[in-house]
Amino acid sequence: MRLSVPLAACLLLLTACTTGPPDAEALIDDAIAAHGMQALDDAAVSFTFRDEAFTVARDGGTFAYTRSFEDDTGRRVVDTLSNDGLARTVDGEPVDIPEDEHGAALTAVNSVVYFALLPYFLQDPAVEARYLGADTVRAAPYHQVEVTFAAEDGGPDYEDRFVYWFHAEARTMDYLAYYFHTEDGGSRLRIAENPRTVAGIRFQDYGNYEAPHLTEDTIERYGHYVGTDSLQRISDVALHDIAVELQ
Repeated sequence: MRLSVPLAACLLLLTACTTGPPDAEALIDDAIAAHGMQALDDAAVSFTFRDEAFTVARDGGTFAYTRSFEDDTGRRVVDTLSNDGLARTVDGEPVDIPEDEHGAALTAVNSVVYFALLPYFLQDPAVEARYLGADTVRAAPYHQVEVTFAAEDGGPDYEDRFVYWFHAEARTMDYLAYYFHTEDGGSRLRIAENPRTVAGIRFQDYGNYEAPHLTEDTIERYGHYVGTDSLQRISDVALHDIAVELQ
């Protein structure tokens, strides 16, 4: 049956209205699948980051993340973050973590694991995701998703604001920007580099950039400055010796 022009136009309008913008949580789920990270629900991962060894073990809701390094005296220090909290051993013996070091040690373990395994952790219950709109970066189409965190279970940095760029076709997470609330405050853009697949899971390194003129409310503009002199590269975020054991 051939539709009349007015009827066809009405159907197209109805489709556009009912479709609406993409769902932020669906975009995150698609990215997790595109990166093969569903497997991390039951897996053991190890890698090296800046001369420190990390392990990530997850079994459903049970987890244990470790950071291992040598201190200034050559002793082997292992910090373990698990469902039971943060614990430390030195040369295999349990020790108390000094109160003034506890926060820094917790962040050192949690933040490295968090960024290394993105976008996996964007499915956490504390995540509050909101679709910001479409964007174009280096002539490629992207969806922008804002992520903030609920105060409950959102961690010590729950007030930070994140923006993620998910490729509209490949569904990969290629860029992320965030604003952090420290004494000085500031923002960063991370650009994915050197993607590779280990045991079906996509891992990425990142170039770490900043544009000092961007504020908490404008970090979604970072994509406009990719490839320009407005961005200053301040560090490399690279993972080495990645190994994955699937359960």
